[in-house]
Amino acid sequence: MAANDLIEYVTVRIGGQSFGVAVSDIREVFSPVAITPVPRAPVDIAGLLNLRGRIVSMVDARTRLGLPARSDDEPAMALGLEEGADLYGVLVDAVGEVLRLDPAAAEAAPGHLDPEWRTLVQGVHRLDGQLLAILDIRALIGRRSALAA
Repeated sequence: MAANDLIEYVTVRIGGQSFGVAVSDIREVFSPVAITPVPRAPVDIAGLLNLRGRIVSMVDARTRLGLPARSDDEPAMALGLEEGADLYGVLVDAVGEVLRLDPAAAEAAPGHLDPEWRTLVQGVHRLDGQLLAILDIRALIGRRSALAA
């Protein structure tokens, strides 16, 4: 396997689950501060923040995935990405390491997964002692509050 055939994934934790997100989809990783709530916004929109002069829409990955909400005292990190002219921050519980994985080694998402999750999980990698679900971060930000309802 040639090194250029491998895909880099940043590992994240969301509600106790391990996910990998393609590094190529991520603009930056940052620690969110001063998120301003938006009245009447969907429950999975945590609010807006100013990141170096740009307005960022903050999406709560836990809520969007239908997982229990984070308490106010739990730390969070954010994955920043651009979609057209818009800048999004996806709130996750923790950001881990970057892994270089062979895309051919990924297995299909299990058939018994929730149908909504199956549209967001591109595959699963077996790692030492754990499974890493590959999250389609662009599909996650494009998904309206369907999972949060």
